[in-house]
Amino acid sequence: MIQGQIQAAHQDGAYLLRLVGDVRVTLCATFDDFLDKMFSDEQFASVNIDLCQAEGIDSTSLGLLAKLAIQAEQRFGLKPVIFSSNPSITRILESMGFEAVFDIRPYTLIEEAAVETLPQVNLSEGEVSKKVVEAHKVLMGMNDENKAKFRDLIEVLEG
Repeated sequence: MIQGQIQAAHQDGAYLLRLVGDVRVTLCATFDDFLDKMFSDEQFASVNIDLCQAEGIDSTSLGLLAKLAIQAEQRFGLKPVIFSSNPSITRILESMGFEAVFDIRPYTLIEEAAVETLPQVNLSEGEVSKKVVEAHKVLMGMNDENKAKFRDLIEVLEG
């Protein structure tokens, strides 16, 4: 598997976020930092998420995607679009209930944006643990199935 990367581009308030390779908890600070910057952009108008080059996405990264969608809806009345041409990634999204907060399109995004790989933001172990808990709580809040899936993990992390 290819090591995970997060790539981004934006122009006139339109954002593209591309997850590449195996996207894991090691990128949670990078991901969260990007979300803060994107949502603080006064020109923010839309966001598309390209998962076509993603080989794997862990639950922390899924929680951050959910956070993105929930904030986009609450703050801007916007339902973000996810492009996912990989059936196994699409199945994961659907199993988490993402169709409720995203417009999931099961085909490749044809957009030639000049993306840049975001530099990795490093955090202490304690800070990473807080991000992991936050991301999983967002997932748990999406539906009862997710609540059951992640309840034990949250108890361990917070205990």
